[in-house]
Amino acid sequence: MIDRSLSDPDLEGTVRVVSASATHVGHVRATNEDSLLTATPIHLVADGMGGHNAGEVASAIAVEEFEKLTLQQNVTVEQLGDALHTASVRIGELGGESTLGAGTTVALVATMVLDGIGYWVVMNLGDSRVYRLSGEIFEQVSVDHSVVQELMDRGEISAEQARIHPYRHMVTRALGAGPESDPDYWLIPAEVGDRMLICSDGLTGEVDDASIERMLRRPTDVRTIAEDLVRRALDGGGHDNISVVIVEAVEVLGQPGASEDTAGGTSPAEDEFEVDEDTLPRPLADGEGRA
Repeated sequence: MIDRSLSDPDLEGTVRVVSASATHVGHVRATNEDSLLTATPIHLVADGMGGHNAGEVASAIAVEEFEKLTLQQNVTVEQLGDALHTASVRIGELGGESTLGAGTTVALVATMVLDGIGYWVVMNLGDSRVYRLSGEIFEQVSVDHSVVQELMDRGEISAEQARIHPYRHMVTRALGAGPESDPDYWLIPAEVGDRMLICSDGLTGEVDDASIERMLRRPTDVRTIAEDLVRRALDGGGHDNISVVIVEAVEVLGQPGASEDTAGGTSPAEDEFEVDEDTLPRPLADGEGRA
């Protein structure tokens, strides 16, 4: 029997998706240090840190390294790890006073096919998040690498207290900043209709999980939902940069009705979006966030 592993995906076939993104500088910060990527098989949010230029340079480097994997249908965990390592080295080599202390979070969703079955691969480093909506299930897949998460894990504060804690923006792991840069990974079977949300803490700091779930369940296209989530965060205060990527599975290998080669055939969702559309972040106009 052939031993198949996460590092040995099928080369042909993939999970067919539609995706959309939206980003906004917010009402307080002068620049947007978030960078986004949504190009199959990689969908990513990187939240830069370190101040003007440093954070935006670090997050842009992360996107540049993972974008190199978008020339193929599927990825391996080893490839994701290599891209993260290369980005970390590049960020560490940044010189100049303006980029001292540069770092970034990285949260991503990628697609993989193993033994003819489609999967989501989730990777997280920092406090940007990945949520999954699948049928009746709504869950935060990623676990925050943050001081408040550690305090909650020890039972010292509640989730409500964490939202207003003075250290709520302090991360314990990040790319290029701090001693730890090891990410967490999850492998989740994909199902048609799944919606995966990748977001910076500019969203989750202003919009609670119940509201996020309600908006993800709306029977409308992912682009509208992405833009509405950003507007909701702006209405909540917009104290940070806000970035959102939503990925929806429209055809999954290994499920009834899925074709052997997902490059052929159509899905009802294609009437709303071009499948695998590379949707660039769409900044909202400064006045759009307010009613």
